[in-house]
Amino acid sequence: MLTKKQKELFDYLKEYISNNQISPSFEEMKEAVNLKSKSGIHRLISSLEERGFIKRLKHKARAMEIVDKEIKNNISIDSINIPLIGAIAAGEAIEAIENTNDFISVPVSMTSPNAKYFGLKVKGLSMIDEGIFDGDIAVIRKTNNVENGKIAAILTQDNEVTLKTIKFDKDKVILIPANQSYQTKEYKVGEIQVQGTLSGIIRKYI
Repeated sequence: MLTKKQKELFDYLKEYISNNQISPSFEEMKEAVNLKSKSGIHRLISSLEERGFIKRLKHKARAMEIVDKEIKNNISIDSINIPLIGAIAAGEAIEAIENTNDFISVPVSMTSPNAKYFGLKVKGLSMIDEGIFDGDIAVIRKTNNVENGKIAAILTQDNEVTLKTIKFDKDKVILIPANQSYQTKEYKVGEIQVQGTLSGIIRKYI
């Protein structure tokens, strides 16, 4: 399966090589798919090569071949790609690191048509009683509003993100773990920001 950016670059490469008999420069590719860095292009090219859509020719500058594959057969209508953004702590809060070049495929059944989603890597064990384990991917529905008692991704004043059950009590916000080894934490309203609510969990088995 290809992400939106991977397919965008593949389509550009296919047309460019067909018209010019050489591959475009990194700068041309960067501008074509609207990326800020050449390192992002390098990652896209590497991923296309790993998936067998292109073949780079060794010892030749600007030389690669398009492998004849039918793209549409590699895109599942039962899933969508969402941005995978850094990591989220299910334990102590950790610094949120955004990396919009990474994507993960999630089942359509976890999403709603009119909502935006992103994935966060779970680190820690404070939510294990809710079936959320270290290494899982939390699928987060982007919103700044959350119902009392729901599991949400919370951004603290220190630009750290944590995944907890959230409860509101007058001017206090209470973040509740699902593991007796971890402590409940209280914040004043305004000290935290809701980033989204938990829509589902993706677990990869090795």
